[in-house]
Amino acid sequence: MTCRVRFLPDDVEVEVERGETILRAAERAGVYVNSICGGEGLCGKCRVIVKEGDVRSRPTALLSREEIRKGYCLACLTEVLSDLVVEVPVESRLEGRPVLVGEEAVRFGRISPKLVPYKHDPLSKKVFLELPPPSLEDNLSDLDRIYRGLAGKGYSYPVMQTGLFNLKRLARLLRESDWKVTVTLGRRGGTVELVQFEPGDTSGDNYGVAVDIGTTTIAAHLVDLNTGRTLGTQARYNSQIKYGEDVISRIIYADNEEDGLAKLHGSVVKDINDLIGALVEEADVHLHDVTYLMCAGNTTMIHFLLEMDPSNIRREPYIPTANSVPVIRAAEVGIAINGRGLLGCVPGVGSYVGGDITAGILASGMHRREELSLYIDMGTNGEVVLGNKDWLICCSASAGPAFEGGGIRCGMRATEGAIEKMVITEDGRAIWKVIGKGKPRGICGSGLIDAVAEMLKAGVINRSGKIERDGRWNVREGEDGYEVVLVPAEETGTGRDIVITEADLATFIRSKGAIYAAANTLMSHLGFSFEDLDTVYISGGFGNYLDVQNAILIGLLPDLPPGKFKFIGNGSITGAEMCLLSEEALGEVEELARKMTYFELSTDPKFMDEFSLALFLPHTNLEKFPSAVALLERRR
Repeated sequence: MTCRVRFLPDDVEVEVERGETILRAAERAGVYVNSICGGEGLCGKCRVIVKEGDVRSRPTALLSREEIRKGYCLACLTEVLSDLVVEVPVESRLEGRPVLVGEEAVRFGRISPKLVPYKHDPLSKKVFLELPPPSLEDNLSDLDRIYRGLAGKGYSYPVMQTGLFNLKRLARLLRESDWKVTVTLGRRGGTVELVQFEPGDTSGDNYGVAVDIGTTTIAAHLVDLNTGRTLGTQARYNSQIKYGEDVISRIIYADNEEDGLAKLHGSVVKDINDLIGALVEEADVHLHDVTYLMCAGNTTMIHFLLEMDPSNIRREPYIPTANSVPVIRAAEVGIAINGRGLLGCVPGVGSYVGGDITAGILASGMHRREELSLYIDMGTNGEVVLGNKDWLICCSASAGPAFEGGGIRCGMRATEGAIEKMVITEDGRAIWKVIGKGKPRGICGSGLIDAVAEMLKAGVINRSGKIERDGRWNVREGEDGYEVVLVPAEETGTGRDIVITEADLATFIRSKGAIYAAANTLMSHLGFSFEDLDTVYISGGFGNYLDVQNAILIGLLPDLPPGKFKFIGNGSITGAEMCLLSEEALGEVEELARKMTYFELSTDPKFMDEFSLALFLPHTNLEKFPSAVALLERRR
């Protein structure tokens, strides 16, 4: 028996088998419903409202009695028993676009060869040749005539090659174009490929795309390879989110579901193609003239892009299929650029430190400096790199999705309606700044850091993250213990209170503790303290909006002078763009990936000790946070 399910407000209908879950029905209909845990019934984010029809829901403590009375259910735990009409409420939709797009993307993402210490030498070049026609005296073959013409213009490489496809059409093309031809040269490892031959002079139109494939967000820059100028930036949420919020849940999906890997691959390819399509339309360039794509991403995302088996990434001893992959034809994986165009990936270090981190190190320049620096990428995984021009050592700690809004009752990604800044007045009144112009719908990572810091300063929460009763604050007892109402229902865009619960605080403290403990463990193993650092580089989208003082106060960042922190925005896409524009930069990132040492935290007892010590605000050992202690004493 089949049933028809209609989803509102999209007004999309799909036919599914009776007994299928609403979440699977939404997936088949192409309707996005938040599902951080990948449909395991653990996160409570896939709330929907059944307007008409019969369902069977498994019991859950993630919905309040009031929500159940109003018709709410969890899409992953609710089976379809008849034809249904289902509303996806605003808090369960993926609306808006990442805040990376806009002025911040331009400010942090735009790279000019004049601003980096690398020669402008793009991975794809177009060279116009006016060749002398052959004669009895000059009887070189057509291909050798091309090679000679390139060498005459300074384009001579130890290994050059072209494919049979090009050779079969070369003779006619040269003669029909009166020996005037444009050759596209593409770098493929140690080989330079003659990617295509075009009649006439098309050398003025040659473009590349740099892509950051993030677990949550995919960003892309369109670059004029001739000038190094960035022509446009686009970003969107990674559609793989519907299969799980983090890389582990997606790997499990790829392992356990029929065609799971193919679905994850198809999802990321469609996202990239959509971004490229938007970029070329906005810049008014031809897709045929996009000849190179350079991707950076964590190791799992690159495996999904190339449809490589990722299953061993999550199994001890955590070995990926490859850390460095060869340049391929973009069409091989379904990327729609020039049919002969090439796709390269920034090399990574291991299963949990990928090309997004090596690209970020390249962008930061810390690998060229004498001074000791620390690089922190804040996301679902908290990657940390320590070193200087002589050595680099890295590690990764699972911070969880809290900084992306995951695992938090009213958490959301940094898009329209998210509270990104918050201040608490002396009389206990919350003042907030929302992304966009509407009412708040939830709170994102930077806003959550502010809220926790402000509550700590006001004495509403104690150092262990427990909520204190305080007459100035709207503290109430919920179904899961005490909770603080930050924004009352009448002032929100969802008609529901925006709250922080004690469970939220415990989740958040574990996330911030993992990042701080990873950095502290790495430094102490090498005999350093945070005071030895010259610079701390912060990478990641929400780092643009991070209040350093609040991040120190809660123990996310070490207690150092604010001037030591430098924000580099999306270091992954910046580094990918640098590689796209310079063979020298690509060679340097390949070298630093080879020399970077990976330190495994999961088997290190010191990390677990450090993690336990970091599960307080700001830390168990207050002597590590003198400025935070002084601030709290002044406020009280």
